[in-house]
Amino acid sequence: AASMFLRLLSDIQWRAAHPKWRRMTSSQRSTSTTAEPHPVSLPAQAQVVICGGGIMGTSVAYHLSKMGWKDIVLLEQGRLAAGTTRFCAGIVSTARPVSIELKMAHYSNKLYQQLEQETGVQTGYMKTGSISLAQTQDRLISLKRIASSLNVMGIPCEVISPKKVLQLHPLINIHDLVGAMYVPEDALVSSANVCLALATAASRNGVQIHERTCVSHVTIQKGQVTGVETDRGRIQCEYFVNCAGQWAYELGHSGEEPVHIPLHACEHFYLLTHPLKEPLSSSLPTVVDPDGRIYIRNWQGGILSGGFEKNPKPLFTEGRNQLEIQNLQEDWDHFGPLLGALLRRMPGLEALQIMQLVNCPESFTPDMRCIMGESPTARGYFVLAGMNSAGISYGGGAGKYLAEWIVNGYPSENVWPLDLKRFGTLQSSRTFLRHRVMEVMPLMCDLKVPRWDFQTGRQLRTSPLYDRLDAQGARWMEKHGFERVKYFVPPGNDLLDLDHSKTFYKPDWFDIVGSEVKCCKEAVCVIDMSSFTKFEISSTGDQALESLQYLFSNDLDVPVGHVVHTGMLNEKGGYENDCSIARLSKRSFFMISPTDQQVHCWAWLKNHLPDDSNLVMEDVTWKYTALNLIGPRAVDVLSELSYAPMTAEHFPSLFCKEMSVGYANGIRVMSITHTGEPGFVLYIPIEYALHVYNEVMNMGQKYGIRNAGYYALRSLRIEKFFAFWGQDLDAFTTPMECGREFQVKLDKGMQFLGQEALWEQKQNGVYKRFTMFILEDHDTDMDLWPWWGEPIFRNGRYVGKTTSSAYSYTLERHVCLGFVHHFDEKTGEELVVTTDFINQGEYEIDIAGQRFQAKAKLYPFSSLFTQRRRKDEVELSGYQRE
Repeated sequence: AASMFLRLLSDIQWRAAHPKWRRMTSSQRSTSTTAEPHPVSLPAQAQVVICGGGIMGTSVAYHLSKMGWKDIVLLEQGRLAAGTTRFCAGIVSTARPVSIELKMAHYSNKLYQQLEQETGVQTGYMKTGSISLAQTQDRLISLKRIASSLNVMGIPCEVISPKKVLQLHPLINIHDLVGAMYVPEDALVSSANVCLALATAASRNGVQIHERTCVSHVTIQKGQVTGVETDRGRIQCEYFVNCAGQWAYELGHSGEEPVHIPLHACEHFYLLTHPLKEPLSSSLPTVVDPDGRIYIRNWQGGILSGGFEKNPKPLFTEGRNQLEIQNLQEDWDHFGPLLGALLRRMPGLEALQIMQLVNCPESFTPDMRCIMGESPTARGYFVLAGMNSAGISYGGGAGKYLAEWIVNGYPSENVWPLDLKRFGTLQSSRTFLRHRVMEVMPLMCDLKVPRWDFQTGRQLRTSPLYDRLDAQGARWMEKHGFERVKYFVPPGNDLLDLDHSKTFYKPDWFDIVGSEVKCCKEAVCVIDMSSFTKFEISSTGDQALESLQYLFSNDLDVPVGHVVHTGMLNEKGGYENDCSIARLSKRSFFMISPTDQQVHCWAWLKNHLPDDSNLVMEDVTWKYTALNLIGPRAVDVLSELSYAPMTAEHFPSLFCKEMSVGYANGIRVMSITHTGEPGFVLYIPIEYALHVYNEVMNMGQKYGIRNAGYYALRSLRIEKFFAFWGQDLDAFTTPMECGREFQVKLDKGMQFLGQEALWEQKQNGVYKRFTMFILEDHDTDMDLWPWWGEPIFRNGRYVGKTTSSAYSYTLERHVCLGFVHHFDEKTGEELVVTTDFINQGEYEIDIAGQRFQAKAKLYPFSSLFTQRRRKDEVELSGYQRE
């Protein structure tokens, strides 16, 4: 086949350019003309061992060597670029909805552009541009949102008419199109050649590359990588990088201490045609037709076209292995719908002669985002895999970020959306992965409106109250495998309609959530928040207090029974976690963190707490059901149930106390709601959960109690300017940048992690500032809604992006939260952001290309504005900190 010819040609070109390879092969002895050449012996030790000679492994090796690390060994079980990389369609596309993926693809494009000049290896780089087609208005909106992100990053991009599509690509049928997005700098490459070029550069920089070498397992001692066992001997190493592609899962599970890498392979089809009578121009743009589920690119004067069918075929569930991926069986019946979509989009191809239908495996992850980062259980074990069919687009950027992570201890960008630690062990079930990737692969093309939820792998982690809440109309979403309530559908509503309320505009649940918010403000609501991560840390002496004082920025040496809001910071002062810690006793602490912190926070604490048998940390997430009682009447409900006074004099804010509620003992009650509203959170031993819930609901009837969900919680917390970790806060955001100086005690009498960075910010100022925006000329009923990631403009210039948003039922306006930067108008250099800079600007929020005026605020509204008022009665200028 032509693809095999190109592959062999690439091998010849690369080895010809490689003196080391020529010497190696010329000196090898062979007993017969057909015998495999005996390779040179492996080194006994190396600083880094990389497993996988595809685009990811060679990219990591390339970037590590560029950063000055030389003692690196790359092992490939077959030949370089002989796995999925060999079959990659070679489309480099920057049109990505997730910001970090967009940045990776943009860097990859720039890297590949200069790689041929750097290495002398032809990469086939051709800047063709790409056209993403929209058959519906909703699809066009999604493309406009991506276009807004591309434009503020300086990547040329425009939303174009169907007529312009025809001008750019004369073979495209435009009759059913409403518009398209054109990205002129997208490109095509030969992915195998790019891989070989990266390997060439890495080898010149000292990286040793060994083909035909299988890694059997990685040895781990005391939670640290110590070496790699191969079929040709052992290599001692400090760092291991799993870039084994679709085999990454099996390799992770091959050792005595498994590393869970949740990915699964599916068959992926594309066809190759012979050249047209008038061969297609090599500069013709790539076409992506997501509504038709296909992509189309020029290939040697003909067409390469593949897609993501609705009924994918997972494979290798049983973990079968093979050296090089041989071409799987053609399946024309399966490819039929995609072929039909291709012929509808390019009718002129009907008489074209097809050369081959290529069937190759691609690995997909449970959330459609790639996997990178360090294992939470094995220090020095890094992973880069699960590219969801975008390996060539991400290869350069992903390799760069992982190399930075290994060398510096952290990457140069926030990669949390891709971090391996966003998953737990529960996502590693082969049954779960098989079912989930069958949903994920079609979703590659499906329209993804905000707040959509996966349908497979559900009801995995549930609260003891799940059935009780479900019977009362709960609508569920999933976070870290845990079922959480979005809202409750009242009796009599059209349930089917609400289950399909997927829109970029005002959603069907608007009034339902509004009534839940109203109840939180005027009466009392119950939200099941059992999914929050809960740890207990205790010691025989002062070890727990001393260790936590070093790891947290606030002062935890408070009287027993007090609750402290605090950040768990890194050396740069950024949030690794944002949590609440209650002091249960002199030597025991109870820590509440966001749901998706369960793996990340545990790993961070394990790596930073002293190895002391007198210091004990336990994950008690599963032991407690958490009920959040929000509203002014919460105090009345609890008082009657506990026969104890719960007023502020007896139970002050940020206080924790074990109490009896109904018949149940040992309930940890905290005067905190995570919303800024009055109320309490009850941490209930799970065996009492149903009893306490029933007691609360029965007692609360006379106070107007009702159930509520996380959408109401989001609205409440955003209008009170509460930042949440993972949405607003990340490892690159400090307390000084988001108005949380009061949660930092720089003078608490001992050093803490991140202290120096915060001192520096306190003295020199910050370069971004967390800001609240109230949309002023936005029509909630008719205009597109903001969600997150919308560009922020100040006096017409781009200054940042929103991180979260919600409709405020109190202000009757949309509220967006986000960070404002100050870029020098001439040089683009980041300058200090002052209060005056924030207050003196005129702001706009860009929603899918349409800008809306917004009022910026650095503090939440005072209690004066917590009563519902008409829009024209609300004075947006007055504020004070709460």
